[in-house]
Amino acid sequence: MVVVGPHLIEKNIRNNKLLETAWKLISNDREVQSLLRMANVNAVERLLYNDHGPMHATIVAGTALELYELLHRHGLRASSIIHKVVDSEDCAKLIVMYGAYLHDIGNSVHRDNHEFIGAILAVPILDRLLSELESLIDRRCDKFKVRSEIQQAIYATSMTVQALTIEASIVKVADALDMAEGRARLPYSKGKEDIHALSALSIKRVELVEGDERAVKIIVHMEDKAGMFQIEKVLLPKIRTSLIGEYIEIAPIIINNGSFKLKTIYP
Repeated sequence: MVVVGPHLIEKNIRNNKLLETAWKLISNDREVQSLLRMANVNAVERLLYNDHGPMHATIVAGTALELYELLHRHGLRASSIIHKVVDSEDCAKLIVMYGAYLHDIGNSVHRDNHEFIGAILAVPILDRLLSELESLIDRRCDKFKVRSEIQQAIYATSMTVQALTIEASIVKVADALDMAEGRARLPYSKGKEDIHALSALSIKRVELVEGDERAVKIIVHMEDKAGMFQIEKVLLPKIRTSLIGEYIEIAPIIINNGSFKLKTIYP
């Protein structure tokens, strides 16, 4: 069992030269970091939304890789491998990690259509970063094909867009799993007290574990049923426009006044 949080990225890239190098490049890239910080200027400062900056990007990237491992352990293969876009697990993981880390950069321009905007903004960034990784990527892993798969992962994080690959599906679901209270504290401190902020504040932690009946169990610990809003209005719509819903079960747990489980959800 693991708790969703920023520590997951180090756990999932450790001792993997490609992913460690790729992470160092993107997390230190001036353009990427500027776009993520501008994403928070628009999302948090101007719209009073939850965090969409570097911390959120880090949490989603690590969570996405953790989901990838859980699903892979149960026999689910990456679409990029099935369709011969790439021929190594490391390249498929690179698609997941970069798609997850870059998924919110479009917010630097505007909240509306930010997934589409982000997919476009990512092109020169990915051209630069993937070129620096060419010596570590298998010759048969064409960087332009990898770029397309990463762009889809960014674009498909929209609730209204159907993901076409397992990798994009993983990024989409991982985005919704960063729902614990810390993500909402800044807008709440600025006076936002709507259901989005209050429901997020009620969620204390999110855990990932192998499921009882399915590959992945998502355990959501919340103080009260307000947290169900995050599950019903954010997580479930993203799962239902992914390709991995049949592999996931959700176990909400109320922790206030003694823990008790609500009914398990099978998307």
